[in-house]
Amino acid sequence: VQLQAFGGGLVQTGGPLRLSCAAAGRSVRTTRNNGMGWFRQEPGKEREFVATINWNGGGTYYAESVKGRFTISRDNAKDTVYLQMNSLKPEDTAVYYCAASRYATGSSQVGAYQYWGQGTLVTVSS
Repeated sequence: VQLQAFGGGLVQTGGPLRLSCAAAGRSVRTTRNNGMGWFRQEPGKEREFVATINWNGGGTYYAESVKGRFTISRDNAKDTVYLQMNSLKPEDTAVYYCAASRYATGSSQVGAYQYWGQGTLVTVSS
């Protein structure tokens, strides 16, 4: 499965931004049966969990640092997962990665994910 994340950019503190992650390429496999997640990584730091969603959208889970500001959702008909980010802060600045889990459920653990997108940079100016 090839994943493509896009939608990153420069935004002012307090502003919104929506990231998208789509399965793409010639692969016949899709992510409709996979839990999906968003992670982020700052230079020199480990990749950290942001949000995850089950295969059918029935369950979501967020990192404490983004709870109440970010919303993860998915449209399986489009094979796409979204991350709506509101009230952005400078500390949200990072490269954001989407990933497809090995399982139908989502997870906060990096090791649970089998496929990763290339990342999209989000920069929040103060």
